[in-house]
Amino acid sequence: MVEILPELICVAVALVAVLAETWHLKRIGRVKNLAFGPSGRPAFWTWLVPVFRVVGISLACWGFLSLWLVVEARVHKSGVIDESDYKHLVLVVDVSPSMQVEDSGPEGKKTRRQRASDIVESLFNRIPMRQFKISLIAVYTDAKPLLEDSKDHEVVRHIMEKMPMWHAFKPGKTNLMAGIRQAVKMAKPWNPKSTHILVLTDGDTVPATGMPKVPASVDQFLVVGVGDPNSGTFIHDHQSRQDVNTLRQVANRLRGVFHNGNQKHLNAQLVSRFAETRNEDKIKEWTRREWALLACVAGTSILAANPLLLHYFGTRYVGGVKFTPERKVAA
Repeated sequence: MVEILPELICVAVALVAVLAETWHLKRIGRVKNLAFGPSGRPAFWTWLVPVFRVVGISLACWGFLSLWLVVEARVHKSGVIDESDYKHLVLVVDVSPSMQVEDSGPEGKKTRRQRASDIVESLFNRIPMRQFKISLIAVYTDAKPLLEDSKDHEVVRHIMEKMPMWHAFKPGKTNLMAGIRQAVKMAKPWNPKSTHILVLTDGDTVPATGMPKVPASVDQFLVVGVGDPNSGTFIHDHQSRQDVNTLRQVANRLRGVFHNGNQKHLNAQLVSRFAETRNEDKIKEWTRREWALLACVAGTSILAANPLLLHYFGTRYVGGVKFTPERKVAA
């Protein structure tokens, strides 16, 4: 009942205003020649003045009553982010033994895992991390979610740099698709365009089939390759090196972007996507509070402008005796 009370009062006030304007017009009719001269007619636009006054009173009444009776006061705290405004960053990290090969970095002296950690650290330093919740999925022969929607970025750094995660998996070939499917499943219920998925791998033994459908919640899909793409290292009965062609195909099929991160970090264009805001959020902010404030401003502005417009543009008639040269001589 309280929610519709401003509307009920607003209708009552509008009816009273209409009656008052009708009575006011009759009063003006009695003194029209005195107010507007011999013609008794004001400027042609003044017939809109009663309408403006009724609309202005109604808007101001509804706006102020809504703010007083219905809308709850908001307290904006500096640095506090609403849950609906958070973005999501899902890290899919290859933790297979091939990631321990030392052939990465500008000088080729870092392990692939260390290079992947450097890329993540560089990304953390270049985007507004307080707006993100981090999820981390480890991939080897299977996929294991280690974090979901964490705000503790130091935990992510510790896992990326120090934890020997391959011991938690059965030995075998890398199943990167399992990690991608897990990331897509995790991101599916989140808000549209709120999720960034970052895959870090050397591309070793990645199949060309079994690609999942990317949900609407994913705004950006990045596949970053680490490891020397030219010379391989013999491990587990095969030559292991970054498979650039396969990783690029994976990124294209996921409607994403591939980046060779063996020597270069993510470029500014890719990083800038993380800082983009969604227009939908701006639209969602227009609640009853915003409409009530707009009604208050519009209504009071109309009421304040009416007297000024009537004074300067309401009529061309100027009362009193005109001053002429003949009268000046007579004086």
